Amino acid sequence: MNQSQASTVTYFVLLGFPGPWKIQITLFSLILLVYMITLTGNMAIICAVRWNHQLHNPMYMFLANFSFLEIWYVNCTVPNMLVNFLSKTKIISFSGCFTQFYFFFSLGTTECFFLCAMAYDRYLAICFPLHYPCIMTKKFCSTLVSLCWIIGFFLYVIPISFISQLSFCGPNIIDHFLCDVDPLMALSCTPTPIIRHVFYSVSAVIIVLTSLYILGSYTLVLRAVLQVPSSEGRQKAFSTCGSHLLVVSLFYGTIMVMYVSPTSGSSVAMNKIITLIYSVVTPALNPFIYSLRNKDMKYALRRVFCRKRAIQNS
Repeated sequence: MNQSQASTVTYFVLLGFPGPWKIQITLFSLILLVYMITLTGNMAIICAVRWNHQLHNPMYMFLANFSFLEIWYVNCTVPNMLVNFLSKTKIISFSGCFTQFYFFFSLGTTECFFLCAMAYDRYLAICFPLHYPCIMTKKFCSTLVSLCWIIGFFLYVIPISFISQLSFCGPNIIDHFLCDVDPLMALSCTPTPIIRHVFYSVSAVIIVLTSLYILGSYTLVLRAVLQVPSSEGRQKAFSTCGSHLLVVSLFYGTIMVMYVSPTSGSSVAMNKIITLIYSVVTPALNPFIYSLRNKDMKYALRRVFCRKRAIQNS
Protein backbone atom coordinates (compact mmCIF):
# COMPACT_ATOMS: atom_id res chain seq x y z
CA MET A 1 0.00 0.00 0.00
CA ASN A 2 1.03 3.62 -0.50
CA GLN A 3 1.95 4.96 2.91
CA SER A 4 2.72 8.52 1.86
CA GLN A 5 0.42 11.10 3.41
CA ALA A 6 0.85 13.34 0.36
CA SER A 7 -0.55 10.70 -1.94
CA THR A 8 -4.12 11.14 -3.18
CA VAL A 9 -4.13 8.57 -5.99
CA THR A 10 -6.14 5.45 -5.13
CA TYR A 11 -6.39 4.03 -8.66
CA PHE A 12 -4.80 4.34 -12.09
CA VAL A 13 -6.27 4.45 -15.58
CA LEU A 14 -4.56 2.16 -18.12
CA LEU A 15 -5.13 3.69 -21.56
CA GLY A 16 -3.94 0.55 -23.36
CA PHE A 17 -4.40 0.89 -27.12
CA PRO A 18 -6.88 3.77 -27.56
CA GLY A 19 -9.00 3.95 -30.69
CA PRO A 20 -12.52 3.54 -32.10
CA TRP A 21 -14.81 0.81 -30.77
CA LYS A 22 -14.28 -1.40 -33.86
CA ILE A 23 -10.51 -1.33 -33.32
CA GLN A 24 -10.99 -2.18 -29.65
CA ILE A 25 -13.14 -5.21 -30.59
CA THR A 26 -10.59 -6.31 -33.20
CA LEU A 27 -7.69 -6.03 -30.74
CA PHE A 28 -9.76 -7.82 -28.08
CA SER A 29 -10.41 -10.72 -30.47
CA LEU A 30 -6.75 -11.00 -31.55
CA ILE A 31 -5.35 -10.86 -28.01
CA LEU A 32 -7.99 -13.33 -26.79
CA LEU A 33 -7.02 -15.74 -29.58
CA VAL A 34 -3.31 -15.46 -28.73
CA TYR A 35 -4.16 -15.87 -25.02
CA MET A 36 -6.14 -19.07 -25.65
CA ILE A 37 -3.34 -20.44 -27.85
CA THR A 38 -0.83 -19.68 -25.08
CA LEU A 39 -2.87 -21.43 -22.39
CA THR A 40 -3.68 -24.44 -24.61
CA GLY A 41 -0.13 -24.89 -25.89
CA ASN A 42 1.60 -24.59 -22.53
CA MET A 43 -0.99 -26.73 -20.73
CA ALA A 44 -0.52 -29.39 -23.43
CA ILE A 45 3.23 -29.44 -22.81
CA ILE A 46 2.69 -29.78 -19.04
CA CYS A 47 0.24 -32.65 -19.57
CA ALA A 48 2.53 -34.32 -22.11
CA VAL A 49 5.45 -34.32 -19.67
CA ARG A 50 3.25 -35.45 -16.78
CA TRP A 51 1.55 -38.33 -18.62
CA ASN A 52 4.47 -39.63 -20.69
CA HIS A 53 7.03 -41.48 -18.57
CA GLN A 54 9.62 -41.22 -21.36
CA LEU A 55 9.66 -37.47 -20.76
CA HIS A 56 10.37 -37.79 -17.03
CA ASN A 57 13.91 -36.47 -17.33
CA PRO A 58 15.51 -33.11 -16.41
CA MET A 59 15.23 -31.53 -19.86
CA TYR A 60 11.46 -31.98 -19.97
CA MET A 61 11.04 -31.19 -16.27
CA PHE A 62 12.60 -27.79 -16.98
CA LEU A 63 10.34 -27.41 -20.02
CA ALA A 64 7.19 -28.25 -18.03
CA ASN A 65 8.10 -25.72 -15.34
CA PHE A 66 8.89 -23.16 -18.04
CA SER A 67 5.44 -23.71 -19.57
CA PHE A 68 3.86 -23.35 -16.12
CA LEU A 69 5.74 -20.06 -15.75
CA GLU A 70 4.50 -18.83 -19.14
CA ILE A 71 0.89 -19.49 -18.12
CA TRP A 72 1.29 -17.30 -15.03
CA TYR A 73 3.21 -14.71 -17.04
CA VAL A 74 0.32 -14.09 -19.44
CA ASN A 75 -2.29 -14.35 -16.68
CA CYS A 76 -0.49 -11.50 -14.94
CA THR A 77 -1.41 -8.99 -17.66
CA VAL A 78 -3.68 -10.34 -20.41
CA PRO A 79 -7.00 -10.81 -18.50
CA ASN A 80 -6.88 -7.21 -17.26
CA MET A 81 -5.94 -6.05 -20.79
CA LEU A 82 -8.93 -7.90 -22.27
CA VAL A 83 -11.30 -6.35 -19.73
CA ASN A 84 -9.95 -2.87 -20.52
CA PHE A 85 -10.62 -3.31 -24.25
CA LEU A 86 -14.34 -3.56 -23.42
CA SER A 87 -14.35 -1.11 -20.51
CA LYS A 88 -14.99 2.62 -20.66
CA THR A 89 -13.22 3.40 -17.37
CA LYS A 90 -10.09 1.15 -17.77
CA ILE A 91 -9.41 1.47 -14.04
CA ILE A 92 -6.93 -0.58 -11.98
CA SER A 93 -6.62 -0.06 -8.22
CA PHE A 94 -3.43 1.24 -6.65
CA SER A 95 -2.69 -2.09 -4.94
CA GLY A 96 -3.72 -4.02 -8.05
CA CYS A 97 -1.34 -1.96 -10.20
CA PHE A 98 1.65 -2.60 -7.97
CA THR A 99 0.73 -6.26 -7.53
CA GLN A 100 0.74 -6.61 -11.33
CA PHE A 101 4.00 -4.63 -11.49
CA TYR A 102 5.67 -6.97 -8.99
CA PHE A 103 4.48 -10.23 -10.55
CA PHE A 104 5.25 -9.06 -14.09
CA PHE A 105 8.89 -8.34 -13.27
CA SER A 106 9.32 -11.30 -10.90
CA LEU A 107 7.97 -13.76 -13.46
CA GLY A 108 10.10 -12.18 -16.19
CA THR A 109 13.20 -12.50 -13.98
CA THR A 110 12.31 -16.11 -13.17
CA GLU A 111 12.11 -16.77 -16.91
CA CYS A 112 15.67 -15.46 -17.32
CA PHE A 113 16.90 -17.90 -14.69
CA PHE A 114 14.93 -20.79 -16.20
CA LEU A 115 16.53 -20.13 -19.58
CA CYS A 116 19.93 -20.23 -17.84
CA ALA A 117 19.10 -23.52 -16.11
CA MET A 118 17.94 -25.03 -19.41
CA ALA A 119 21.15 -23.87 -21.10
CA TYR A 120 23.18 -25.46 -18.29
CA ASP A 121 21.23 -28.70 -18.70
CA ARG A 122 22.00 -28.82 -22.46
CA TYR A 123 25.65 -27.94 -21.77
CA LEU A 124 26.01 -30.90 -19.40
CA ALA A 125 24.11 -33.28 -21.70
CA ILE A 126 26.21 -32.51 -24.78
CA CYS A 127 29.63 -31.65 -23.34
CA PHE A 128 29.63 -34.28 -20.55
CA PRO A 129 27.20 -37.02 -21.70
CA LEU A 130 28.78 -39.75 -19.55
CA HIS A 131 28.67 -37.68 -16.36
CA TYR A 132 25.26 -36.10 -17.10
CA PRO A 133 23.10 -38.72 -15.28
CA CYS A 134 25.29 -38.43 -12.17
CA ILE A 135 25.27 -34.61 -12.11
CA MET A 136 21.76 -33.73 -13.30
CA THR A 137 19.82 -35.94 -10.91
CA LYS A 138 16.13 -35.35 -10.16
CA LYS A 139 17.07 -33.86 -6.80
CA PHE A 140 19.56 -31.43 -8.35
CA CYS A 141 17.04 -30.56 -11.09
CA SER A 142 14.38 -29.84 -8.44
CA THR A 143 16.88 -27.66 -6.55
CA LEU A 144 17.62 -25.60 -9.67
CA VAL A 145 13.91 -25.19 -10.38
CA SER A 146 13.27 -24.03 -6.81
CA LEU A 147 16.17 -21.56 -6.92
CA CYS A 148 14.86 -20.06 -10.16
CA TRP A 149 11.48 -19.37 -8.55
CA ILE A 150 12.86 -18.14 -5.20
CA ILE A 151 15.53 -15.81 -6.59
CA GLY A 152 13.23 -14.52 -9.32
CA PHE A 153 10.58 -13.48 -6.81
CA PHE A 154 13.07 -12.07 -4.28
CA LEU A 155 15.09 -9.64 -6.39
CA TYR A 156 12.38 -7.04 -7.06
CA VAL A 157 10.74 -7.00 -3.62
CA ILE A 158 12.79 -4.05 -2.32
CA PRO A 159 12.90 -1.86 -5.50
CA ILE A 160 9.15 -2.17 -6.11
CA SER A 161 8.39 -1.62 -2.43
CA PHE A 162 10.31 1.68 -2.56
CA ILE A 163 8.45 2.75 -5.71
CA SER A 164 5.08 1.94 -4.09
CA GLN A 165 5.95 4.25 -1.18
CA LEU A 166 6.39 7.28 -3.43
CA SER A 167 3.86 10.13 -3.50
CA PHE A 168 1.32 9.92 -6.33
CA CYS A 169 -0.68 13.15 -6.31
CA GLY A 170 -2.11 12.98 -9.82
CA PRO A 171 -2.60 12.71 -12.71
CA ASN A 172 -3.23 8.98 -12.58
CA ILE A 173 -3.37 8.09 -16.30
CA ILE A 174 -0.88 5.46 -17.49
CA ASP A 175 -0.40 5.42 -21.26
CA HIS A 176 0.27 1.67 -21.35
CA PHE A 177 -1.65 -1.60 -21.11
CA LEU A 178 0.15 -2.64 -17.89
CA CYS A 179 1.82 -1.07 -14.87
CA ASP A 180 5.45 -0.60 -15.92
CA VAL A 181 8.31 1.24 -14.27
CA ASP A 182 8.61 4.28 -16.57
CA PRO A 183 4.90 5.24 -16.61
CA LEU A 184 4.67 4.86 -12.84
CA MET A 185 7.82 6.86 -12.15
CA ALA A 186 6.55 9.59 -14.48
CA LEU A 187 3.40 9.95 -12.35
CA SER A 188 5.27 10.28 -9.05
CA CYS A 189 5.17 13.72 -7.39
CA THR A 190 8.56 13.05 -5.83
CA PRO A 191 11.65 13.35 -8.08
CA THR A 192 13.35 9.97 -7.67
CA PRO A 193 16.13 9.48 -10.24
CA ILE A 194 18.09 7.29 -7.80
CA ILE A 195 15.29 4.71 -7.45
CA ARG A 196 14.82 4.64 -11.23
CA HIS A 197 18.57 4.13 -11.78
CA VAL A 198 18.66 1.38 -9.15
CA PHE A 199 15.70 -0.38 -10.78
CA TYR A 200 17.24 -0.26 -14.25
CA SER A 201 20.64 -1.27 -12.88
CA VAL A 202 19.15 -4.38 -11.25
CA SER A 203 17.29 -5.22 -14.49
CA ALA A 204 20.38 -4.63 -16.65
CA VAL A 205 22.62 -6.77 -14.42
CA ILE A 206 20.14 -9.67 -14.46
CA ILE A 207 19.58 -9.52 -18.22
CA VAL A 208 23.24 -9.05 -19.18
CA LEU A 209 24.64 -11.70 -16.82
CA THR A 210 22.05 -14.34 -17.72
CA SER A 211 22.37 -13.65 -21.46
CA LEU A 212 26.19 -13.86 -21.24
CA TYR A 213 25.92 -17.14 -19.35
CA ILE A 214 23.57 -18.59 -21.98
CA LEU A 215 25.81 -17.35 -24.79
CA GLY A 216 28.88 -18.84 -23.10
CA SER A 217 27.13 -22.18 -22.52
CA TYR A 218 26.08 -22.50 -26.14
CA THR A 219 29.50 -21.47 -27.38
CA LEU A 220 30.91 -24.48 -25.53
CA VAL A 221 28.03 -26.63 -26.79
CA LEU A 222 28.70 -25.56 -30.38
CA ARG A 223 32.38 -26.41 -30.03
CA ALA A 224 31.48 -29.85 -28.67
CA VAL A 225 28.89 -30.48 -31.40
CA LEU A 226 31.33 -29.65 -34.18
CA GLN A 227 33.64 -32.35 -32.83
CA VAL A 228 30.93 -35.05 -33.14
CA PRO A 229 32.07 -37.36 -35.98
CA SER A 230 28.67 -38.36 -37.38
CA SER A 231 26.43 -35.88 -39.19
CA GLU A 232 23.37 -37.53 -37.63
CA GLY A 233 24.74 -36.88 -34.14
CA ARG A 234 25.47 -33.24 -34.99
CA GLN A 235 22.00 -32.77 -36.44
CA LYS A 236 20.36 -34.24 -33.33
CA ALA A 237 22.41 -31.99 -31.03
CA PHE A 238 21.62 -28.88 -33.10
CA SER A 239 17.93 -29.82 -33.13
CA THR A 240 17.90 -30.18 -29.34
CA CYS A 241 19.52 -26.79 -28.75
CA GLY A 242 18.03 -24.87 -31.68
CA SER A 243 14.58 -24.53 -30.10
CA HIS A 244 16.03 -23.19 -26.87
CA LEU A 245 18.21 -20.66 -28.69
CA LEU A 246 15.24 -19.39 -30.71
CA VAL A 247 13.21 -18.83 -27.52
CA VAL A 248 16.19 -17.07 -25.94
CA SER A 249 16.61 -14.81 -28.97
CA LEU A 250 12.94 -13.80 -29.02
CA PHE A 251 12.79 -13.08 -25.29
CA TYR A 252 16.14 -11.36 -24.76
CA GLY A 253 15.99 -9.42 -28.02
CA THR A 254 12.93 -7.50 -26.83
CA ILE A 255 13.65 -7.09 -23.11
CA MET A 256 17.15 -5.74 -23.83
CA VAL A 257 15.60 -2.94 -25.88
CA MET A 258 13.28 -2.08 -22.99
CA TYR A 259 15.38 -2.48 -19.85
CA VAL A 260 19.10 -2.58 -20.72
CA SER A 261 19.03 0.55 -22.85
CA PRO A 262 15.86 2.36 -21.70
CA THR A 263 14.04 3.72 -24.74
CA SER A 264 13.36 7.22 -23.45
CA GLY A 265 13.58 8.55 -27.00
CA SER A 266 11.23 5.93 -28.44
CA SER A 267 7.54 6.58 -28.92
CA VAL A 268 5.02 5.33 -26.38
CA ALA A 269 3.39 3.24 -29.12
CA MET A 270 6.70 1.51 -29.90
CA ASN A 271 7.24 0.69 -26.20
CA LYS A 272 3.77 -0.83 -26.06
CA ILE A 273 4.43 -2.98 -29.14
CA ILE A 274 7.78 -4.22 -27.80
CA THR A 275 6.20 -5.07 -24.44
CA LEU A 276 3.34 -6.82 -26.21
CA ILE A 277 5.77 -8.99 -28.15
CA TYR A 278 7.70 -10.38 -25.17
CA SER A 279 4.79 -10.51 -22.71
CA VAL A 280 1.99 -11.86 -24.96
CA VAL A 281 3.24 -13.07 -28.35
CA THR A 282 6.41 -14.92 -27.31
CA PRO A 283 4.67 -17.14 -24.68
CA ALA A 284 2.24 -18.21 -27.43
CA LEU A 285 5.08 -19.15 -29.81
CA ASN A 286 7.17 -21.11 -27.28
CA PRO A 287 5.06 -24.32 -27.28
CA PHE A 288 5.28 -24.49 -31.08
CA ILE A 289 9.02 -23.82 -31.07
CA TYR A 290 9.71 -26.54 -28.51
CA SER A 291 7.43 -29.15 -30.08
CA LEU A 292 7.86 -28.79 -33.85
CA ARG A 293 11.50 -29.93 -33.89
CA ASN A 294 11.22 -32.53 -31.12
CA LYS A 295 9.94 -35.98 -32.10
CA ASP A 296 9.39 -37.14 -28.52
CA MET A 297 7.39 -34.02 -27.67
CA LYS A 298 5.30 -34.25 -30.86
CA TYR A 299 4.47 -37.88 -30.05
CA ALA A 300 3.56 -37.00 -26.46
CA LEU A 301 1.39 -34.06 -27.57
CA ARG A 302 -0.49 -36.28 -30.04
CA ARG A 303 -1.27 -38.62 -27.14
CA VAL A 304 -2.48 -35.69 -25.03
CA PHE A 305 -4.91 -34.44 -27.68
CA CYS A 306 -6.07 -37.97 -28.53
CA ARG A 307 -6.72 -38.59 -24.86
CA LYS A 308 -8.63 -35.29 -24.63
CA ARG A 309 -10.85 -36.22 -27.60
CA ALA A 310 -11.48 -39.67 -26.14
CA ILE A 311 -12.64 -38.11 -22.85
CA GLN A 312 -14.94 -35.67 -24.71
CA ASN A 313 -16.48 -38.48 -26.79
CA SER A 314 -17.06 -40.77 -23.83
